[in-house]
Amino acid sequence: MNFSDRLAGAVERTGNPVLLGIDPHLDLLPEEFAVARDRSARRVDRAKAVARFCLELVELAKGRVPAVKPQAAFFEELGADGVAAFEEVVDAARDASLLVVGDVKRGDIASTAAAYARAHLAENGGGRCDAITVSPYLGADSLEPFIEAADANEGGLFVLVRTSNPGGTAWQTAGDVPIAGLVADQLTAWGAERLGECGLSNLGAVVGATQAAELAQWRERLPHAWMLLPGYGAQGAGAADVVGAFRSDGLGALVASSRGIAFAYAKDPAGAADWRGAADRALDAMIADLRSAVPHAG
Repeated sequence: MNFSDRLAGAVERTGNPVLLGIDPHLDLLPEEFAVARDRSARRVDRAKAVARFCLELVELAKGRVPAVKPQAAFFEELGADGVAAFEEVVDAARDASLLVVGDVKRGDIASTAAAYARAHLAENGGGRCDAITVSPYLGADSLEPFIEAADANEGGLFVLVRTSNPGGTAWQTAGDVPIAGLVADQLTAWGAERLGECGLSNLGAVVGATQAAELAQWRERLPHAWMLLPGYGAQGAGAADVVGAFRSDGLGALVASSRGIAFAYAKDPAGAADWRGAADRALDAMIADLRSAVPHAG
C-alpha cells in the first residue's frame, strides 16, 4: 500500500497526528541508563542501555500514536553497536505496528545516494524504515535515487524545506527566488504523480512548527505533501501554531516531539525517579492538545 495511505490510516486509527521522536541524548538519560553516558564503558554496554531506553519509548507509543522518529545520530555515535541498537529499535517499532520515520537527513548523489536509500528503505536494508528524512541541498538529482527507492519499496520521504532552527531562515528564504520555495515547487510536481487514495503523496516536506506564521502558505504551496513539523514542545511551538499545516479533514501533517516526551521528567515534580510516568503524562497532554486544536484529529 502507498506509504501516504498507510500513514493516513494510522493517523485516523489513533485519532492524532503525533510523531514521537526517539532521540536518546546520552547526557539526558535517566540514572538507570547511566552506563550509556559513561564514555569509559564498553560501547556494546552503552548501546544496550540506549536500546533499552528507546524500546520503552516504543512501548509507550504503541497503539497511541501513528508513528515514531528515531534520530540516527544518537545511535551512530556509539559505532557499530549503536547502529545495531538503531536497527533493533526500528524493528521493534514496526513489529508494534508503528510507522517509522528514520531521521537520517541523508543527502548525496548518484550511486552514493542510492546506497543510502537502499540502506534505509529496501526490504533487506539494515534498519529498514517506512520513510526517511533527506536533504535536497545538492539538487534535484540528489533526491531522485531516494525517490526511486521509496517508490519501489512503498516507502516515503520527508525532504527538508523550511526547518525549525533559527539559522535556516538566512539560507532557506533569502533572495528573490528562495531555496525553500524551489524545493517545495519541485516536490509538488513530483508528488502530483504519486498520490495515494487519501490525496497525498509519499513525498513529504519538513517544515518547522516554529514557523507558525508561514504554515498555511506552505500548506497551499505543498497541496500533496505530508508535512513533518518539528519544534513542538521543547522548541516552543504549541498546537495552535500548527493548525495551518493541516487539511480540513485533519490529515496532511505530523507533529513531532522528542525531548518534550522522552525527557519530560526534567519538568515533572517526581523527577527522573518517575521518568516513565512523566513521559506517559506528557504524551497524553500532547495528544489532547492537538485534538483540541486540529480539526477532526480524534
